[in-house]
Amino acid sequence: MKIEAKTLEEAYEKAAETLHCSVADIEAEIIQYPSKGVFGLFAKSAIIKVDECFEIEKLKDLIKDELTVLFEKSCFNIEVKEVSKYNEDTVFIKLDGEDAALLIGREGYRYNALNYMLYSWLHQKYGFKVKLEIAEFLKTQEEKLNEYIEFFINEKIEPRGYGRTKALNGVLLYMALDMLREKLPDKYIGIKERNGEKYIIIGDKYENNSGNSHA
Repeated sequence: MKIEAKTLEEAYEKAAETLHCSVADIEAEIIQYPSKGVFGLFAKSAIIKVDECFEIEKLKDLIKDELTVLFEKSCFNIEVKEVSKYNEDTVFIKLDGEDAALLIGREGYRYNALNYMLYSWLHQKYGFKVKLEIAEFLKTQEEKLNEYIEFFINEKIEPRGYGRTKALNGVLLYMALDMLREKLPDKYIGIKERNGEKYIIIGDKYENNSGNSHA
């Protein structure tokens, strides 16, 4: 990202404001030094090139403040309990409050919508992924999903070598994908869609997997 200003000092301050950090944290390459020119002609501005690598630790408080303002303007009584670093590229967000159940929705449909909205915002703005928890909903879903994945591997994959999960949607689909790839590193694992429903299929890595979508 290139920043242009009248002076180098202004360019660094502008970069710090854009990246939500202090001037001391800015690492920049000076592309062009400022010059007043001759008799006011041919003046040059300062131009610096800044690495757009955002750090979660430096932005978590800002993200929490922005989320707090968002929910204060909404119809839901929700408190932003925590915004922290889950890993290098993922922000953990925990919400709770009187309307937590309403925010989750029936079968988690509002949870999935909110999760997608937060991901779109933070990924577009900072390049971050999101792990969203609302009143222990994600923890409960992870526990249930892990039990299902263990059963699925033991009953279908180990005896036959291939298989297809039940229909999954939203965040559960990608949670299951991560779990299966961790537990079955030597298998081909991918997402297939049929009749508007999404499944995960498992097969051998180097064969034609189009035939491995058996139930």
